[in-house]
Amino acid sequence: MPVLLVTASAPVHDAVVPLCAAAGVGAQVCRDPVLALATWVEADLVLVGADLAAEVAALSPARREGVLVVGPAPADDAFRAAVELGAQSVVDLGTAAEWLVDALADVGERASPGRVVGVVGGAGGAGATTLACALAQWHAGRAPTLLVDTDPLGPGLDRLVGMEGEPGVRWEGLAETAGRLGARALREGVPRRDHLGVLSWSGVRRRLDLPTVRRILPSAVRGHDLVVLDLARHGGSLTELVDRCDDLLVVTPATVPGLAATARLVEELGRDGRAERAGLVVRPGGLGDADAERVTGLPVVAALPDQRGLAASVDRGLGPLAGRGPLARAARDLLGDAA
Repeated sequence: MPVLLVTASAPVHDAVVPLCAAAGVGAQVCRDPVLALATWVEADLVLVGADLAAEVAALSPARREGVLVVGPAPADDAFRAAVELGAQSVVDLGTAAEWLVDALADVGERASPGRVVGVVGGAGGAGATTLACALAQWHAGRAPTLLVDTDPLGPGLDRLVGMEGEPGVRWEGLAETAGRLGARALREGVPRRDHLGVLSWSGVRRRLDLPTVRRILPSAVRGHDLVVLDLARHGGSLTELVDRCDDLLVVTPATVPGLAATARLVEELGRDGRAERAGLVVRPGGLGDADAERVTGLPVVAALPDQRGLAASVDRGLGPLAGRGPLARAARDLLGDAA
């Protein structure tokens, strides 16, 4: 059952049920708090009317995610009941109906958040952006994937995968919005080709607005199986974005300058334990994997040889992942996907 609405209030019923219908989700309305306990856990989203919130809280239902208290101008006792219920929020139907619509739009999305993989170059020109695009292209052949550009000085990820002409919202547009953004709205709103979506910039003057990033990333991971972040080596956003990653891939050339620069980056990340989630992807150079691990302190998780025809593939709008070359094999192995 998608939505359980627990209320005996006609105004709450008449406000919420049409919103559910507009979002395309079914709603079971229960006027008795005791009877509501039977489907409390199974519902994707539970909406408790402010009129019955205190009665429901007195029954001590099981703590769960996805509980909202709703009502027109909820009183103080509704807020106290929401705390007792462990509710996510108290929604004023008079002023926050759009917020509730976004929450309803997420009903039926994945129960657990998607995986977030960050990719950063240990040295300039290491090929981190290319690897990020390859990871996203590979996984998009299997499930919804979002490629996120967080480097304002980069080439633009939409351009690298041949999607710069696709319609959709970019960072500039998202920065002009406010409030909660539904996972489905984000997935369907960004430039997309099949299962691959890209979030980048549209203009030359770029700036990564961290408050917008904080607001958007939770929607991204709810609506996608994989979110790939192309991270900038410089700027104030790196450590915060790394904290949001499940895995971090640091790409480095196996050269003395490249490893020296990577070691400095790892040292900066490692001050708060961030490097514990990191692995090293080594590009060709004069040094070996053992040297790379010794200098940087990170384990080598993949070696990435040069790929013939890479530049031509990008120029043709196909993206870096063409055929089954080294990039495809590395993406498969790093993500643990079946071939």
